Amino acid sequence: MPWANFPIIGAIAVFTGSWFKRWTAVLISLLTLLISDIAINLGVYGGKYGVMHGGWWWIYTIFFLIVIVDWLIMRKVTVSRFIIASVVSSLMHWLLSDFMLWINGSTDLRTLKPLNRDIDGLVQCYVQGIPFLRNYLVGTLVYGAIMFGIFEWIKRSNPGWLAKKEYARHV
Repeated sequence: MPWANFPIIGAIAVFTGSWFKRWTAVLISLLTLLISDIAINLGVYGGKYGVMHGGWWWIYTIFFLIVIVDWLIMRKVTVSRFIIASVVSSLMHWLLSDFMLWINGSTDLRTLKPLNRDIDGLVQCYVQGIPFLRNYLVGTLVYGAIMFGIFEWIKRSNPGWLAKKEYARHV
């Protein structure tokens, strides 16, 4: 599946980091991730791997960091900052999650044996993750453009709407 892992969660992290106060952004992003994990683990896999996957706390820590970094980048909402935040969060996700995979003994897809516990094994782990990096970045950019576009349309259609929201970051 060349386009597997085309997630919306990266766009949610950038969007919430842009338009919500810091802890609201973290809460929305992590709750979204939790709901999707439970739905996938129970609905798609029928609970075969339990309610949560084994490395869930790594992933949630990574997303916590991503939302905070996105929140810092998106102090002012612009197209260029959206692109920068999307690239930075995608790179963070790739580097940190693939490092976690390597630390926990992932498989070398060339040999179907465990990756070496040296720099060559780490590099191979990152190389294997490049298709997921690409898809994560494209998903973040595409879904993010849709989310920001709809939000801008709502703001323009309802002037003053955002000023009434106490959880909003930019009023």
